[in-house]
Amino acid sequence: MLDKQQIHTLIKLDDHSATPKYQQLANAIVHAISTGKLVKNDVLPSINELSFEFEISRDTAEKGYRHLKNLGILGSVPGKGFYIKDAAVNPQLKIFLLFNKLSAHKKIIYDALVARLEQQAAIDFYIYNNDYALFKKLILNAGTTYTHYITIPHFMEGGEHAHEILNTLDKNKLILLDKLVPGVSGNFAAVYENFEQDIYQALEQALGRLQRYQKLKIIFPEHTYFPQEIVTGFNRFCKHYQVAGQVISEIAGSQLARGDVFITLLENDLVTLIEQLLHSRLVPGRDVGVISYNETPLKRIILNGITTFSTDFQQMGETVADLILHPQINQVAIPFSVNLRPSL
Repeated sequence: MLDKQQIHTLIKLDDHSATPKYQQLANAIVHAISTGKLVKNDVLPSINELSFEFEISRDTAEKGYRHLKNLGILGSVPGKGFYIKDAAVNPQLKIFLLFNKLSAHKKIIYDALVARLEQQAAIDFYIYNNDYALFKKLILNAGTTYTHYITIPHFMEGGEHAHEILNTLDKNKLILLDKLVPGVSGNFAAVYENFEQDIYQALEQALGRLQRYQKLKIIFPEHTYFPQEIVTGFNRFCKHYQVAGQVISEIAGSQLARGDVFITLLENDLVTLIEQLLHSRLVPGRDVGVISYNETPLKRIILNGITTFSTDFQQMGETVADLILHPQINQVAIPFSVNLRPSL
């Protein structure tokens, strides 16, 4: 039987992780059980000891233990404390999850993934803010104990070297999410968007409405993590269907003209465009068309409904979970959906 000081060494809490501390605490204990380092009837540190040792609040420690009690893993005896009640846990999936940023859409992916896994996995969740240097550091420091490494590889700059870092990982454990990265060798799983083909086909589906306008403009920021393939697909569509198209880097300061259709990728650009429309006499859906990337509930309401081109983020998260629960090395493309509304 381990003493409490030895048990302290089994618990690792990472201040840089986006995973809540209580969940990290619970994950560490479950992992220690699944690897045989903690066994039935082992006594765990008290709430006060955890709070002092790891510099976390009592509420955080209590929440972690309460989560384990709800799973049937932990028991407690008044005056004696907490102990391992049941060590018969299934072999634990341990997932390193690395997102480029937090957003409403990433939350949908995360929630769908977690819901599908249903407590069968411990997830260490990190955000690298589109910063290649941080992406590199987090992956190289992750170690080899994870059963799966899942990442969304979008960068503001430096991303041309991403394949070198990804190639250091065991490809049987790697799942690329949202985007394929050229240069990654071997067989690996992926759940991704085909950005060039997706925007081309989405514009085709909207062609009937687009023909009511004179010019199609996409706002593609000069410094962005969005893939250049979006512009390639946009230009290919315009050339094939002889549509007057223009790529602009920002909407702020741009003149709105009757007959224009704007495609916004960023939520901030959509807000700026709407503000400019509200200060003009142009009517969305009649004088000017508006298309926004990525579906959100509010876009069904704003401007009486904004037309969106969007990946099914729920399906993306669920598909990743399925690749984990039913081990297979597949590369699955998640297509766009087109939601035609009065803004176009």
